[in-house]
Amino acid sequence: MSLVELIAQADERGLAAGGLACLDRCLPLLGGDDELLRPLWAHLSDGSGWSDSLDKARSVLGSADPADDEAARLVRRMLDAAPAERTADAVRPWADACSVASLRIHRLLDPAAEGPSADGLDAGRAGETEELPPLVAAELRRQTAVLELLAGHGPQGLRRALDVSVEGRRVLRAVVSRRARAGS
Repeated sequence: MSLVELIAQADERGLAAGGLACLDRCLPLLGGDDELLRPLWAHLSDGSGWSDSLDKARSVLGSADPADDEAARLVRRMLDAAPAERTADAVRPWADACSVASLRIHRLLDPAAEGPSADGLDAGRAGETEELPPLVAAELRRQTAVLELLAGHGPQGLRRALDVSVEGRRVLRAVVSRRARAGS
């Protein structure tokens, strides 16, 4: 099943986990602590509201910095757009936008990608992955894995979805670190 189909069929928890996982993986671009979004994952697990923890994460990360590059601006938009109400109708467009933004961020940072073009991202989300650069293809697989884990295991899939997200965060942190060293 394509990522687009998985998002279309996901329930509220799967959608929230999908969007949160995208945000979590991209957090290194804002210098956020690895544990900053952990309370949001806990709210998904116990079904409680997440608006207070969402506000706290926004507060900790502060407002946009004029020096932010495009990738950092995309991450901030993901966080700012997260709905306080976690209903399927509120979370579905956010999860979809997070998916696109995260793939775009990975495309911007992929050393194998030629330029910042978004070409192929929609095709990749629809299941045509042959033309995707490696970092983008890996992010697409992570997004798919998170939604499949929640669809197949319900709340019990959250732990494994978080593990997928942590792995992706490590990868992105390494890419960002390499870019910083190369730029110095």
